[in-house]
Amino acid sequence: MESFSSPLPADPSPGHRLRLENVLRAAALIDLVFLNSPQFNCEPLSEALACSLTLKLETANPIRCFKGRGAGFLVASRLADGSLRGRRLVGASAGNWGQALAYACRSLRLPLTLFAATTANPLKVARMTALGAEMVLTGHDFDAAKEAGEAHAKATGGLWVADGLDPEAAEGAATIALELLAAPEKPEVLAVPLGNGALLTGIARWAKAVSPSTEIIGVQAKGADAMEKSWRGQTLVFPPSVATIADGIGVRVPIREAVEDMQGLVDDVLLVEDDQIVAAMRLLFGTAGLLAEPSGAAGVAAIMAHPERFKGRRVATVLCGSNLTGDQVRAWIM
Repeated sequence: MESFSSPLPADPSPGHRLRLENVLRAAALIDLVFLNSPQFNCEPLSEALACSLTLKLETANPIRCFKGRGAGFLVASRLADGSLRGRRLVGASAGNWGQALAYACRSLRLPLTLFAATTANPLKVARMTALGAEMVLTGHDFDAAKEAGEAHAKATGGLWVADGLDPEAAEGAATIALELLAAPEKPEVLAVPLGNGALLTGIARWAKAVSPSTEIIGVQAKGADAMEKSWRGQTLVFPPSVATIADGIGVRVPIREAVEDMQGLVDDVLLVEDDQIVAAMRLLFGTAGLLAEPSGAAGVAAIMAHPERFKGRRVATVLCGSNLTGDQVRAWIM
């Protein structure tokens, strides 16, 4: 597989946990089916939002989300360093990360156990199962399932991997920024969904190296704002529960390393309500003919909710997932 031809930029944060050289390594190792996703200015959507909006479409791949990049690089890295030898990979997911791990493990014929909440999206659970993962449904939310999965890995000698904790997940996601910012005219601002942090920190790490003036804005659901509060207050915040339709970014227990990765790279984090997310999903469908799950529409929701921040500017956002059940499509879009 050929490596990406982009040169290594000067590193403004040489001590950062996420390494720029690993972003280029990731681009050479990730399955081609996840690379070079469509990106374009949607004129009707730009007109509706009063900005020049580029969409990065991370849904046109076998798992309909961006996480194949980070999972692919992570699994390849663990194979290369020998830590997977004779061990079973164990992870937890609200659905999309699990699909990505399952896709990577199936390709390499590696065993995988995934933990998900009893309330997880049934479509995503079915897809993880179809891709070959052994599924364990436990706990009332993602973080409860994650705690159970980590305990299982320790008890059985499995290799625990976590989205947001393992740097390779973010370094793989950073290849999105590598592609997005290769264009001559770079965005003035990037609006990126914020869940466990791998997507936002990976994109921010590469973007700040190649385009320091580009503003990096994370977007989180107001009903699941633990990462926003932890980043803003520079101390971990653990709310007792989350309440949002955006399961892909519905994080209750922030990861310390991911919060630290945001420091110095992320310029702001905006919060959006669930009804604003639904409005964004409908606008995407009506103007661009695109289906986005709630977390995937978060960036557009932020532009709609905070028009003064984006008016007249060159903006880009990532549609990071489109795994919706038929009932969800009928309830939120039709």
